[in-house]
Amino acid sequence: MTPIPIHHTSSEACVVDILTRAQNPAAAHVFTRLDAESAVMQAQAADRLRISGASLGALHGLPITLKDNIDVIGQTTMSGALVCGDEPAAAQDAPVVKRLRQAGAVLVGKTNMSEFAFSGVGINPHYGTPRNPSDTHLARVPGGSSSGAAVSVALGLAYAALGTDTGGSIRIPAALCGLVGFKGSQSRIPLDGVMELSRSLDTVGVIARHVRECLQVDAVLAPQQPLPMQSADLRHLRFAVPQTLLLDDMEPQVADAFQRSLTRISAAGAQVVDIPFTSLGDIAALSMPGGFSPVEGYAAHHVRLARAPDRIDPRVMARMTLGRDVSAREYIGLLDRRRTWTAQAQDTLQGFDAMLSPTVPMRAPELAPLLASDEAFFKVNRLLLRNPSAINYLNGCAFSLPCQAPEALPVGLMVSGVQGSDAHLACVALAIETLLNGVQYPGG
Repeated sequence: MTPIPIHHTSSEACVVDILTRAQNPAAAHVFTRLDAESAVMQAQAADRLRISGASLGALHGLPITLKDNIDVIGQTTMSGALVCGDEPAAAQDAPVVKRLRQAGAVLVGKTNMSEFAFSGVGINPHYGTPRNPSDTHLARVPGGSSSGAAVSVALGLAYAALGTDTGGSIRIPAALCGLVGFKGSQSRIPLDGVMELSRSLDTVGVIARHVRECLQVDAVLAPQQPLPMQSADLRHLRFAVPQTLLLDDMEPQVADAFQRSLTRISAAGAQVVDIPFTSLGDIAALSMPGGFSPVEGYAAHHVRLARAPDRIDPRVMARMTLGRDVSAREYIGLLDRRRTWTAQAQDTLQGFDAMLSPTVPMRAPELAPLLASDEAFFKVNRLLLRNPSAINYLNGCAFSLPCQAPEALPVGLMVSGVQGSDAHLACVALAIETLLNGVQYPGG
């Protein structure tokens, strides 16, 4: 499927086309809930206002999808699970949903995800797994946990998708599906009304086709801190390329795409500097005994786990229960070690405009072997989460940008910055996107 020309048709025609395309077998398992009637009504209202000369806001009439862990008034928030089915419906929209409505977005529905957002692969045994659209011949994983979010954009079923990112859950599926994913500094966008996995790491973000579309939606989600939409001058930029951890175990095709990207960035006048950044290798040890996601995830969901363990994905259960026996003393130790590490890491990156690495070290793996084998699943899951989760640990911000050769399976380039550097990073990402993918913006 190709994207529909959203800007060149009425909102109603756009939404009706999306609803038709959503029935295509290629779109199977993308949505956990498709709000067809509501979406058409929203689109019709947007068209009436447009005809009258009125504007709803920055996203007037544009179709947006929501990850299944975000509250919508009157709907039970399922978070890709079955065990939540008997819980009360949300009494109000999450703040991010309210802001989308106020900006005129048409909310199409809830998208599939890894249960409780606890996997970078995107497999869901309850609702099925969306197939990665980048390969029409072989079923490949979409990446997770925002699996349906990415596929909804890749199939042209949404202008942009809201997801969450705890250890890469926006950037991983963006990378594997050939899209742009943006995870900002955690404090910029409210997490109220978003079912938590890890309150220390969870971040709301955006998946879209291009950087500017991510920034357009982000400006609605974080109106107090709108990010600039002007490209930086690559000739004045200095990039760090860590030699520890983030370049390990790369598939040859990923290594080639990454090196080709660095060569082009350097040829454009930027400084590209290899740095040791050895402390990246310390994150695993510093996260013992459980790590934030298992410890905080178990605290958030232990009642659900105890109530119906047989209705929860065994792979999610296995990872989440790692946090069950972690003491308060050990948890405070996690917090303290992260704080110290982050301060040291920020010192290491001082003087650089951004850090460059592969988003993930592989292209989208085949789905069937990961359904069949826990060993294969957990190995791939660790590799997919490894690079992007380092940025969550840093509480930094990052874009994943497509950097593969034409007609090749998608490869993501991760462009990362320290906490609070979102505005500068947006300018950097726009410049790199134009260089690597020829994306030009009016007036840009």
